[in-house]
Amino acid sequence: MANTRVYELMYIVDPKTSDEVISQMNTEIEELIEKEGGKVVKTDDMGKRQLAYQIKKNTEGYYYLFEIEGSGKEIAEVERRMRVNDSIMRYLTVRVDEERKTAAKIEAKRENRKAKLAELRSNRSEDDGEEE
Repeated sequence: MANTRVYELMYIVDPKTSDEVISQMNTEIEELIEKEGGKVVKTDDMGKRQLAYQIKKNTEGYYYLFEIEGSGKEIAEVERRMRVNDSIMRYLTVRVDEERKTAAKIEAKRENRKAKLAELRSNRSEDDGEEE
């Protein structure tokens, strides 16, 4: 996988869905991703939460988050299956590797500036000490 990308997949499940069905669905998604050549890096069961607006006459839903490394073809298949699954109310897939690279560059610049400021301050304090 030379062209590996990182994705976050979040989906909301109908609150009337049983825990067994939800855990089976999560297992199927993980197996599908691995079968298609991807890798599940992290899963997060965010639990039952209030929705911002009603979806299919529901005000709550179970939130699940997957972090996936892959080429993108596994994402297409997972989304196709989510579209036909009636218990999934909403889903969203976001590519996050570019944003993380940008954030890392910004953080490196901040650290570099902090180091330069600390060096300038220490030089000034040394100069002040010599004058007295």
